[in-house]
Amino acid sequence: MANPILNNNFTEQERVYDSMPMTVNGTIQITAFLGMLLVLAAAFVWSRYSLGYIDLASMLMGAGVIVGFILALIITFTKNKYLIPVYAVCEGMALGGISAIFEASYPGIVSQAVAGTFAALFSMLILYRTNVIRCTDKFRSVIFIATVSIAVVYVVNLIGSFFGLHVPLLNSSSNAGLAVSAVICVIAALNLIVDFDFIERASQNMLPKDMEWYGAFGLMVTLVWLYLEILRLLAKFNNRR
Repeated sequence: MANPILNNNFTEQERVYDSMPMTVNGTIQITAFLGMLLVLAAAFVWSRYSLGYIDLASMLMGAGVIVGFILALIITFTKNKYLIPVYAVCEGMALGGISAIFEASYPGIVSQAVAGTFAALFSMLILYRTNVIRCTDKFRSVIFIATVSIAVVYVVNLIGSFFGLHVPLLNSSSNAGLAVSAVICVIAALNLIVDFDFIERASQNMLPKDMEWYGAFGLMVTLVWLYLEILRLLAKFNNRR
């Protein structure tokens, strides 16, 4: 078990021998392409907020959240590469709106969150490449359980919010609340190790070329989650001032 988005169990039948297999460089290129789509979509929605088109921006943000979530589920189970760019655009729409709202309340927070996300990305990559953190089966299992547990807590909090109830500490700016957010950020960052391992092992196992899209998709899901968690953590710090 590992990242819920990615399947790390490869079989002999999945290998290709008569055509180009998946490569790490190919996955990086696709990730960069998806990142560009995400940034462009986010910039557009942010610009709508800045120009005062609040209703339009809110509609686009809401559509991005809902459609992006649905597409993520479909892609996870079908591995349809054609839906992945659409997912990137939807995530960009969602992040553009969310980021604009946070930036309005806490000026400068978005640039800090972006810097923190990239810092975590490169830190995890260094730790992975130097074998400081080894992605063993036990490591993948622990991260999988932790990630699913966090997802369950968020679902419970969402359902409870309809009845005026919230999971304690999840939205609190207290020391304990900050600690909870920090732990979630660490779990999100450690999922990057699982993503790197999937991409590398899938390439070594000569999976089909189309799996580059799936590897890039998994990496993007983790980065989006990490960015949002860092944004929440920074907002909590700002609330204490």
